[in-house]
Amino acid sequence: MDGLTLFGLAAVSAMLVCYALEDRSAWYVFAFAVACGLASVYGFLQGAWPFGVVEAIWAVIALRRWQTRRSAEAESKP
Repeated sequence: MDGLTLFGLAAVSAMLVCYALEDRSAWYVFAFAVACGLASVYGFLQGAWPFGVVEAIWAVIALRRWQTRRSAEAESKP
């Protein structure tokens, strides 16, 4: 297994773990966004640009979800 494949495996594994833990903290949503960004980089480096584009879009969506959730958490604190 080469380095690029290991990088992709780590990125997608991080996405899976962070997605499963999103309900625990907004920081898992942020980590999911970062992992999506890394998976996007992997897709482009591997030559699978459709995968890279979709993962980049997921990263943006997850960052927006993180911002919304952080704002909601800040408003709910006394």
